[in-house]
Amino acid sequence: MSRFLATKSKPFSSLLSPRHLTSPLKPPWAANCQKFYASAAGPSADRDRSSRKTLVYLVGLAAAMVGASYAAVPLYRRFCQATGYGGTVQRKETVEEKIARHAHDGTSTSREIVVQFNADVADGMPWRFIPTQREVRVKPGESALAFYTAENRSSAPITGVSTYNVTPMKAAVYFNKIQCFCFEEQTLLPGEQIDMPVFFYIDPEFETDPKMDGINNLILSYTFFKVNEK
Repeated sequence: MSRFLATKSKPFSSLLSPRHLTSPLKPPWAANCQKFYASAAGPSADRDRSSRKTLVYLVGLAAAMVGASYAAVPLYRRFCQATGYGGTVQRKETVEEKIARHAHDGTSTSREIVVQFNADVADGMPWRFIPTQREVRVKPGESALAFYTAENRSSAPITGVSTYNVTPMKAAVYFNKIQCFCFEEQTLLPGEQIDMPVFFYIDPEFETDPKMDGINNLILSYTFFKVNEK
């Protein structure tokens, strides 16, 4: 019996060999925990990638919208010139020719129209832009002069360009601008202020058009956009 124990027993130090210390037994639930944490981290990483893609898309969309706003100015001008929209003089007859024609015909009107003025600046445009007068009164067949004031409130030279519209839209065809600062680039130095004239003419046919019945007020609105110089 003692001989059997001597041959089968091992010294205690052999149980503490490096092989036993460096290879501890893992409980059966350890693998499941690793799978759980890996699956939990997966959706989070996907959400982070999706958020970054969304952010890049939104930044690109915002930049495209700003560029499109400025690029639309010359397109809008061509459209107005071709259709007479917004009171832009169509190429087939100038304002001077129209005035001369009605003067020759002896056209006379008595209806009074109130023209009101509005001014806005686009986001990122550091200008103060206002109409000098609130309104003017004019009869169809008459011309009138109004002014807008612009001031550069930034510390750097700023170039701007404006678009305009006349409301009600159906009356815009009878609102003709003889002189206007719209669609032309205006550069103001820091702190500089200028007055910009608008010389316009109301077509006397406004009074005889049945579609204009009940329309006695027009609103001329301008919006200035900042020009990004290269």
